[in-house]
Amino acid sequence: MRTPLGVLIFVAIMLLVDTYVFQAIKAVSQSASPKTKAIVYIIYWTISIFAIIGFLLFVYTGPAFLGRKVRTYLFATIVGLFLAKLIAVIFFLVDDVRRVIQWVAGKLFFRNTEGEELSEGITRSVFLSWIGIAAGSTLFGSLLYGFSNKYNYQLIRQRLAFDTLPGSFKGLVIAHISDIHCGSFMNKSAVMRGVRKVLDSKPDIILFTGDLVNDRSTEMQDFMDIFSLLKAPLGVYSTLGNHDYGDYVSWPSNGISKRQNLEDLKKVHAALGWKLLMNEHVEIERNGDKIALIGIENWSAKARFPKHGDMAKAYAGSEKYPFKILMSHDPSHWDAQVRPTYSDVDLMLSGHTHGMQFGIEIPGFKWSPVQYIYKQWAGLYEEGKQKLYVNRGYGFIGYPGRIGILPEITVIELI
Repeated sequence: MRTPLGVLIFVAIMLLVDTYVFQAIKAVSQSASPKTKAIVYIIYWTISIFAIIGFLLFVYTGPAFLGRKVRTYLFATIVGLFLAKLIAVIFFLVDDVRRVIQWVAGKLFFRNTEGEELSEGITRSVFLSWIGIAAGSTLFGSLLYGFSNKYNYQLIRQRLAFDTLPGSFKGLVIAHISDIHCGSFMNKSAVMRGVRKVLDSKPDIILFTGDLVNDRSTEMQDFMDIFSLLKAPLGVYSTLGNHDYGDYVSWPSNGISKRQNLEDLKKVHAALGWKLLMNEHVEIERNGDKIALIGIENWSAKARFPKHGDMAKAYAGSEKYPFKILMSHDPSHWDAQVRPTYSDVDLMLSGHTHGMQFGIEIPGFKWSPVQYIYKQWAGLYEEGKQKLYVNRGYGFIGYPGRIGILPEITVIELI
């Protein structure tokens, strides 16, 4: 997109969409006074032109010019405005197609009555224009409202029963967090509130299932003091997610190679006091009983994500334990490999999807566009005796907000 041609094409698309939407603005304001029309038109094109200028500033300047926080909100607002207009365009297209069909039918079959349909057609056009504008405005308003939800941590409690769970582990409390994405944070005190929620749940063990950073290990520098507070009697364990490998950055960056960045990130986990599981398992003991905690590197069934994980290596030697918990960042791993091959893995914990940070969750119903990509995308899933829990994510990336799908801290009690 940074290439001049790519930028020019996108700006041209923005202008085409702006012009098309403007025709609907003109249609719904046709009965207004000339002064009101002029004010509406000036406001519309002022916003549209500023959006294009903002896009160009985002593409051709860096954080040193606008600052990371301003850039984040600027980009989200521009994208939100563009998506809102695209939603509106769908309604306008429906009306235009209807009118073309009506015109063609009138010419071919109803030549004597086409004038009689004109007033009704205009009414329908105005109505659909209003619907399109309302739909786009609702989406844009929701995106703006969602900015306030990015630190609105919800604590979700789950009581999970297993026949294979040793007696000493009955009542074990697990705090499960995922997808911190500390490179997106802009409010330390708000992040701290979430950490306090984790600690207040008094977990016996804390499990983190990947994506500590967006890209670079240095993103954690300002948050070491916060996340190092996470402690539990049985320890804090972690795995890597797709973003932790730095696959979305051109390396070297600031003199650091991609390989060095990953090594530095491993040191960050250690400095936090977290045990990073890299295709391995550990024994967890409680009052003489023992279970296995398995952690693998990122493994996804989706072709665009590399398979760093080695389940065979991590699993080897864990057969002797009666109960197994697997930490694997990407939930697509469950259907693709875990259930078919490792049927004695009792509980798998994942994250990755964020619930797309957009959707609807009400009692008895949940929906998000991400469900068309990931079969398991938020909450608890069960197949036979095996269970998967997908955390909705502690942080955020890209869009600095949450609409309907709030950031999550999961507290799981084994019974």
